[in-house]
Amino acid sequence: MRSVWDRIRRYCGTLHPVGLAFALVFFTWSMTPSLLPRVWYLQGVATGISLAMGYAIGTLVAWTVRKCGVEPQWSERTKKIAWRTMAVVAVIAVPLFLILGARWQRIVRELVGMPRDSAANYLLVALISLFIWFILLEASRGIRHSTNRLSQFALRFVPKEAAKVASLVVVLALAVFVVNGALYNGLIAFANWSFSGADTETPDGIEQPLIAERSGSPMSAEAWDSLGQEGRTFMGSGPTAAEITALTGREAKQPIRVYAGRESSDSIRGVANRVVDELKRTGGFDRGTLAVVTTTGRGWVNEDVASAFEYVEDGDTAIASMQYSFLPSPLAFIADRETPMVAGRALFNAVFAEWINLPVETRPELVVFGESLGSYGGQAAFAGDQDMMTRVDGALWVGTPNFTEQWQEITNNRDSGSREILPVIDGGESIRFAADPIDLELEADWADDRIVYWQHASDPITWWSFDLLLNKPDWLSEKPEGRDVDPGMTWIPLVTFWQVTLDMVFSADVPSGHGHNYGEDAADMWANILHPTTWTPENTEHLRALLTNNVEPTK
Repeated sequence: MRSVWDRIRRYCGTLHPVGLAFALVFFTWSMTPSLLPRVWYLQGVATGISLAMGYAIGTLVAWTVRKCGVEPQWSERTKKIAWRTMAVVAVIAVPLFLILGARWQRIVRELVGMPRDSAANYLLVALISLFIWFILLEASRGIRHSTNRLSQFALRFVPKEAAKVASLVVVLALAVFVVNGALYNGLIAFANWSFSGADTETPDGIEQPLIAERSGSPMSAEAWDSLGQEGRTFMGSGPTAAEITALTGREAKQPIRVYAGRESSDSIRGVANRVVDELKRTGGFDRGTLAVVTTTGRGWVNEDVASAFEYVEDGDTAIASMQYSFLPSPLAFIADRETPMVAGRALFNAVFAEWINLPVETRPELVVFGESLGSYGGQAAFAGDQDMMTRVDGALWVGTPNFTEQWQEITNNRDSGSREILPVIDGGESIRFAADPIDLELEADWADDRIVYWQHASDPITWWSFDLLLNKPDWLSEKPEGRDVDPGMTWIPLVTFWQVTLDMVFSADVPSGHGHNYGEDAADMWANILHPTTWTPENTEHLRALLTNNVEPTK
């Protein structure tokens, strides 16, 4: 036991005091509230990363001061006083901010309608954060050791300064190769291949459709097994004509849904062309409204958004969608942002090319929608907001990621005085942003062709950006905050970035109307976008109840 304690003391002796002081400050900052509640183990990860960043900044500051020729000579007595002072501060600050962190998390939980968590779990945050910090510290020391070894080897052939530069270049080159080189591309291809094997399952309760209006049915050219797990789920779900009639009291049609899986063709364009063939087969171009949907990751479509669209239009609809990847959405979000854009363009262009050649008086209204990566990829089909408003009759973009170029351009050009979380564009003439249906109610008249960006103030998918590392965003500066955002949330360099990054992990595991969970409000969104003359506010309330409680549709 004494030997273990001696090793711990020797290891602590290798730590830089200035680095430790900065780490303690970053520890306290890491406990401050973020967009969503964090489970205790994710808080431990966030705090551990913050400790590592604080320590790195502290040692960098000390190194810079030394390089400037300032090297204070402290007496042993002064050093002891400094160490003891920092120890006392740590003994007070660590438990205090663990308690405050638990309290702040309870406030955030109440804002998003989640039950309270046990504050006792926060006792484990310190242990997890120390472990994460240790791993990151040793990894950085390993890199430094490798760089020094390379430098020593290079000294045999080149001068000292050149050797240092050469060793650093080699290490950086290896990092670039891993992150963005052939190895990266190979890993993405391998991941696609690996996850394709898991795409053969069908969720419980989903059965092959037996009607002509669905892809994957016996009448379809798209085999049921080829649709992928999410495609089968989408084709095996949705309201029937009878269910729509039961809710509205009006005669309804059986909604059309067409879909093609990634394995149906060697290319994404080929998959899109198969979707168009399915639209022709089912009579999708003869319906009143045709929706083109870009999916997320492995082909997921938000069922609430799709069903609400079909209810509002009395089933006189066709939805066209497809799978473009085998990667789960979180992995695709991080590793593959090109494929969703390619797929969004390919599907919309394929459908539009057929639609534009139809007689104007008989062709259906054309709308688009997509959520998360689907919103990102779907918007890539347009050259900008004017192009979008020219080519479609309506759109619903849900939980749009911050890196979406069109979303950024529209948001940055918002009317003066409007907030980033709810931009007003040209007074709301065509494009409107909403976290809640009431946000769609603006003073200006709304054109017939309506675009809605549906985004929650507490959705980290929408607000996550690398800019958070060093720049305070408008959405954290402007007042008032979103309805479900803690007013105590503040921007802290480096720390806020990691807080919001970890918020994304469980961003959909919160009640509907918060975070990245978009549900029954889809009824109001589509009612406003499509504004059919036969639809009533009572219909909207009944549909909201159906989507919220999964109840049987009634008049």
